Amino acid sequence: METGFIITIISMLLFVVLATYDGIYLHLIKYRLHVHPESKFEHMVHTARAILFPLILYFLYLSDALVFFYIGLAWVFLDILTVAVDAYAEGDSRKFMGGLPRWEYILHLFVNGFHFASIAVFLALKIQIGENQLEIVTDFESISTYPAFEWLIKNLIPGAALMGILHVALNFNQPQQTWDRLLGRFSVLRPARQKEAIK
Repeated sequence: METGFIITIISMLLFVVLATYDGIYLHLIKYRLHVHPESKFEHMVHTARAILFPLILYFLYLSDALVFFYIGLAWVFLDILTVAVDAYAEGDSRKFMGGLPRWEYILHLFVNGFHFASIAVFLALKIQIGENQLEIVTDFESISTYPAFEWLIKNLIPGAALMGILHVALNFNQPQQTWDRLLGRFSVLRPARQKEAIK
C-alpha cells in the first residue's frame, strides 16, 4: 500500500502542475477560450470538469462514509463522459486558432493520463477483493504515507474550488471584462497580445 499511495501522490502532483498550465495559462490567458464563439462550448465543458474536480477530491479521496465514496465514483464517471465530450468538441472549437496544436494535444494526454492514473491506483487501494466478497477499505490510518496523501488532497480542494468558480464566472460578460482588466495589469498577459500569442 505504501507504493500505491506514493504513486497516487506523484500522479496527482504531476496532474495538478500540468493542468494548471493547461487550464489557466493556455485556456484562460493565452487563447482565452471563453471569449471566442467557436470555443465557448469547450469552455463550458472545461467549467463542468473544474466543478467536478473538487467534488472528486472530497467525495472519492477523503470521505470514510461508503455512500460518499459511491457518490465520488459517480463524479468520476461523469468526468470520464466530460472528457469524451471535450475531445469531440476540440476540433471545431479551435478553428479560430488554426486547430488544436499537436503539442497541446499531447499535453492533454499527459494531463488526463496522470489524473486517471491517480484515481485508478487509489481505487486499487480502496477496493479489496477477497474470497467471494468485495471490501471497501475505510481505514488507511496505519499506512505511514497516508497522512501526506490526506494533507495533499485537503490542500488541493480550496484551489480547485476557486478554479471552478473562475471557470463559471468567465461564462458571463462582466467577469470576463474584469478578468481582461486584471490581465492588462501585467504586460506579458495583456489580452491585446493574444493574436500574437496564438501564432
